[in-house]
Amino acid sequence: MTTTKAALALLMIGAATPALAQGYGPAPRQEVPSAQPAAQQPAAQAAQPERQFHFSRPEQVALQPLLTAVRASDWAAATAALPAADAAARGADAKYTIGQVRLRIGINTNDVAMQSRAIDDLIASGGAQPSEMANLYRQQMQFARAAGDNAKADRAMAQLTALNPNDTSIIINEAIQKAAARDFAGAISGYQRAIQITQGANQPVPPEWRRQMVALAYNGHLPQLGGLMRELLTSAPTTGNWHDAFAIQAEQNPTIKLDALRLMRVANAMNSEGDFLQFAQAANDARTFGEVQAVLQDGLQRRVITTANGLAYAQERLTLATRRATEDRASLAESRRAALAGTAAQALGMGDAYYGYGQYAEAAELYRAALQKGTDAGIGNLRLGAALVRGGQRAQAEAAFRAVTGPGAELAQLWLLWLSTHSG
Repeated sequence: MTTTKAALALLMIGAATPALAQGYGPAPRQEVPSAQPAAQQPAAQAAQPERQFHFSRPEQVALQPLLTAVRASDWAAATAALPAADAAARGADAKYTIGQVRLRIGINTNDVAMQSRAIDDLIASGGAQPSEMANLYRQQMQFARAAGDNAKADRAMAQLTALNPNDTSIIINEAIQKAAARDFAGAISGYQRAIQITQGANQPVPPEWRRQMVALAYNGHLPQLGGLMRELLTSAPTTGNWHDAFAIQAEQNPTIKLDALRLMRVANAMNSEGDFLQFAQAANDARTFGEVQAVLQDGLQRRVITTANGLAYAQERLTLATRRATEDRASLAESRRAALAGTAAQALGMGDAYYGYGQYAEAAELYRAALQKGTDAGIGNLRLGAALVRGGQRAQAEAAFRAVTGPGAELAQLWLLWLSTHSG
C-alpha cells in the first residue's frame, strides 16, 4: 500500500514531531507528519513535493495503534506498541517511521538510551533521505561519545567525514570531542587535517587551532609539543605565545630553566611578577648575583613586582645579591684565570657569572673553555650561543645553537626561530 505524508497526517492530528535535537546537535528533517491535514496546511508548504511512503497492509495495521498513542501523547501506550510495530516492519519506510516515533518517545520521556537506539534505527532503516544522513551520523557520534563507546563514535565520525570530507567544522567538532575524551593525539590529528584543508583552499588558518594543538600536546605530554609550538610561533609570533613557549621550557626542563628565562628576558617576553621572581631564584641558585640584581631591579622599576610577598622577597634578595656582587667583582679577574686553568665545572660557573654581569665576551671565552674541558655539550653550546647573541656575534651564535643536543635542543631551536624574526 502506498500512502503520502498528508495521509499519514490524518493519523497524527495534534501530534507534530518536536525538534529531534535537544542538546545534541541539529535535527534531521521531520518525517513523522505535521499536525494539520493537508487541506489546512499553508500554501507554501502544501506546494512542496510530498514524500511517498510505502507500507504493507500488516505494517499499516501495526503502525496505527502506535501513531494513535503518539497522537494522544500517551508515551506508555506508544512504548507498549513498539514491539508489534517492530515485528511487522519489513520495508524501509516502515522502519524509518518507527525510528522517528521511537525518537519522539525517547525525547518526551527523557530516555536517552531510546533516543540513541532511534538514531541507530533511522540510519539502518534505509529510509532516511541523503540530506538527513550527516545529521544522523553526527547525533550517533555524540550519543556514542557520551556513552563512552569511542569505537562506535569513531565509526560514525568516519561516515560523517566521508559524506563531508572537507567540512572543517565537522573535523574540529570531532577533535573537541576527542580532547574531552583525553584522546589528545587523535584530537591533534583532527586539527592538523582541518589545517591542511584550510590551507589547500588558500584560506587563513585560525590561530586558535594551533594554540589548541599546543595545549593538547602539553596536557598529553606528547613529544610533538616543541614542533607544534614552533608552528604556532611562526604563524602567530605574539609576545604572549613567545612567553608561553619559554615558560613551558623552563617548567619541563629544570636543567635549562635559567637558560629559558634568559631567552624570555632577551625576547622582552617577561610579563608577570612570577617571571621575575623565578628568574631571580634560578640565577641565585646558579650564584650569578649580578644577574639576580639586574633582574630584580628591572622588575621593580617596571612595577611588575607588586604583591606584598613579591616585594618583600625582591627587596631581601636584592640586598643580598648587591652585597655578593660587590664582593665578587673585586676578585672576578683572579677567579677567571683560575677557572681557565681549572675544571670544566669551574669554567662553566665563571662563564655564568660573567654572563650575569653583562660581560658577554668573557662569558663566551669561558663557555668555550668549559666545552674544551668536557662539559656537557648541550648546556655548554646553549650558553655559549646566548652569550654570543648578547655580544652581537649572531652567526657564531647560530652555529653554537645548531650544535646543541639533549634537553636543551628544543630551546636552541626557539633561539634560532627567534633570531630569524629579529634582525637586530
